[in-house]
Amino acid sequence: MTTQNPSKGKLLVSEPSILNDKSFNRSVIFLSEHNEDGCLGFILNKPTEFVLNDLIAEINCNFKIYNGGPVEQDNLYFIHKIPKLIPNSIEIDKELYWGGDFETLTDLLNKKAVKPTEIRFFLGYSGWSIDQLNEELNESTWAVVENNYPNILEVKCDDFWKNQLLEFGGEYQIWANAPKNPNLN
Repeated sequence: MTTQNPSKGKLLVSEPSILNDKSFNRSVIFLSEHNEDGCLGFILNKPTEFVLNDLIAEINCNFKIYNGGPVEQDNLYFIHKIPKLIPNSIEIDKELYWGGDFETLTDLLNKKAVKPTEIRFFLGYSGWSIDQLNEELNESTWAVVENNYPNILEVKCDDFWKNQLLEFGGEYQIWANAPKNPNLN
């Protein structure tokens, strides 16, 4: 498996070497920002037990909320495919956008004008300084790969990390099938 340089729109796949890390074990992160100041992304495969209406009572919508990462977990973030409907959206890559006018979004959600395949919500985010991410890449904490999914917002969580490792092949195939809790094996 050949890892790439990180950039907006790519995926960070956690290496088996960090299976004991509570924040990032078995994580696949979508990079939403990468520049000289740092890198920011959202964990795609860690749904919470919450839906949107649980967190914001004024929004009559039951879209699932995901754990985006350990930073600012008291803030709600979103990535989406509907920039024409949500003003002030920031382009990421491949028709994917980050954020935008939340008041407009609230109105759209209450009118049922947004599909769950068009948006994903996150509590918190994952962030690094450039030096920090480069150090973690050098320590083989992450693999950087292309996002080859036509709609990353539709990816199913259950086996997302495992399937990434299976694609890497070789010794990764063994780790892909490792139990979530080896002590129970």
